[in-house]
Amino acid sequence: MAIAILFATPFNTLLALLQSMLFRRKLADAELHGPPVFIVGHWRSGTTLLHELMVRDERLSSPSTFQCFAPCHFLVTEWFFRRFASWLLPGKRPMDNMAAGWDRPQEDEFALMNLGQPSPYRRIAFPNEPAVDLEYLDFDGVPEGKRQAWMEALRSFLLKVSVGTGRPLIIKSPTHTGRVGWLAREFPEAKFIHITRDPRELFPSTCRLWRGLDEVQALQNPKHEKNEEYVVECLSRMYKAFHQQRKTIESARMIDIRFEDLTNNPVETLRTIYATLRLSDFESVEPTIREWVDSEHKTYKRNQHQLPPEKEAMILDAWQDYFERYGYR
Repeated sequence: MAIAILFATPFNTLLALLQSMLFRRKLADAELHGPPVFIVGHWRSGTTLLHELMVRDERLSSPSTFQCFAPCHFLVTEWFFRRFASWLLPGKRPMDNMAAGWDRPQEDEFALMNLGQPSPYRRIAFPNEPAVDLEYLDFDGVPEGKRQAWMEALRSFLLKVSVGTGRPLIIKSPTHTGRVGWLAREFPEAKFIHITRDPRELFPSTCRLWRGLDEVQALQNPKHEKNEEYVVECLSRMYKAFHQQRKTIESARMIDIRFEDLTNNPVETLRTIYATLRLSDFESVEPTIREWVDSEHKTYKRNQHQLPPEKEAMILDAWQDYFERYGYR
């Protein structure tokens, strides 16, 4: 992994310079094509599933995996990697059974990290060390100048994506959950979809997520010693901020849904989202969603988790507010 990064760095730098030269005028005139929609919620709460479903609407778009992993030069190189380098990615994501690919929708948090902005995701490189940048889960204690630089990097990346897509963006990152107030301030017309899941499923699934990413991406041999503590701390921190910040956002700009409803009845759940947030007419995309339900959804197998009684008691105590606020008690 270290050798791959060593060789990728000058390659990325040169291509970044090429993109800035070729697209300078377009980037200077770039604008968002309509208000962005942010999907937020804890890791493994169904944000990826919802993201994948919503971008099936051809009127909408999203940052792709390649754009997030190569945010400095994707306008120049994405066509090549999509056509000739699909072999660089596995067929499935390491933490679950969902398909992977350069063109699949992806978390913009990876783009920000690759652009040099502080991100909790930096822990993936050195999982045996103390977690870093946790203050960027909620911006608590982050100086105004650094927070504004982070927001400017996000806006700049989204504008680049808009140059390539020309459509409104559906943006998904669990790390945005504790930032909704700041995002609503930066993007005054943005809308938010918040998704929750039973913590008895959420906790073991998230622990599995970090184990899988650490095994594939780390620059150390991961010991997985502090993963459970990290999972508990992140949710507590994110949702403390989320519950405070959402009070500053008009109710018409945000909707709460449940993972259980999304998986049991995806068509009606999406219909409710479209109607509540006034995205567009759902009838145009409904046949596409029903086709997915009749094919991929019926054959997809979710990972099964068994939570020991002592672990359940632990998260019942640590995440009591989440259990009760969202009806999982």
